[in-house]
Amino acid sequence: MARTDARRGAIADGLWLPMVTPLRDDQIDLDAAQRLAAHYAAAGVDGLIVLGTTGEGGLLTDAERFMLAAAVCEAAGGRLPVMAGVGGVATHAVCEQVRRLDRLPLAGFLVPPPYYLRVSDEGIAWHLRSVAARTGKPLMLYNVPRRTGCTISPDLAWRLAAHPQIVAIKECEPSGLRTLALQDRIDVFCGDDASMLDHLLRGGQGIVPAAAHVRPDLFVRLLHDARGGREAAARALFEQLSPLIALMFAEPNPAPVKAALQRIGLTTAEVRRPLMPASQALAAQIDAVLAQLPPMVDAAAA
Repeated sequence: MARTDARRGAIADGLWLPMVTPLRDDQIDLDAAQRLAAHYAAAGVDGLIVLGTTGEGGLLTDAERFMLAAAVCEAAGGRLPVMAGVGGVATHAVCEQVRRLDRLPLAGFLVPPPYYLRVSDEGIAWHLRSVAARTGKPLMLYNVPRRTGCTISPDLAWRLAAHPQIVAIKECEPSGLRTLALQDRIDVFCGDDASMLDHLLRGGQGIVPAAAHVRPDLFVRLLHDARGGREAAARALFEQLSPLIALMFAEPNPAPVKAALQRIGLTTAEVRRPLMPASQALAAQIDAVLAQLPPMVDAAAA
């Protein structure tokens, strides 16, 4: 359901790709990051998110975060919006991340609640409002209880949406997606790849699919089919994509995504420790699934 207030459109609707961070010998490969950004822009995605969980943001130094975000913004060249993930345990440290990154031409920030501490609703609200106070840019909340240990409930999201800068939520819980779809107070983006089609068919504002790294053209087509009322075509395509989606989360993210990107020649499979590379068994399964996907399509024709 579309929101009706004046903030509508502060974060563009559509497919936001949560970009991986290319690494080579444990250093960020900025050239590869810019090539990836250009590749996804050409495929027709609506926005890029850097420094999120798929981007190993929690394992990067402050200097690395800034360099990567700056490089992707440069590659996007104002043609494609770029959002940055900011997260951590300590509110003051997250606010410092925002302060550093706020100099860049970012479209906004993706912000989870503080992880590990399992704080109350009031603690989550205090944290998120404190982060919002450090920037004039819009915030997309990030509800991912399996990673943070606490939940931004739909009721809390609706309360937080009263803040003029809190305009959207990336929701990773299927039950939360269904509940949030019933309201028009905050834009809702699906962060659970397996739930994305149902979310789009319910009129959700967008999706943030990690699996779209591999064949972004097909995920863009899925988005257009769902929005264009071509439900049968969307369901048929989603059925074809489902084995790929399952493999991208068969081992800790983003190792499977990076393994797939290596298979198609877009970047290395290297992850930063303590993450471990995808297993050889999974890599073989990825090869088999990639071979079964439909041929490449032109984004302009999607």
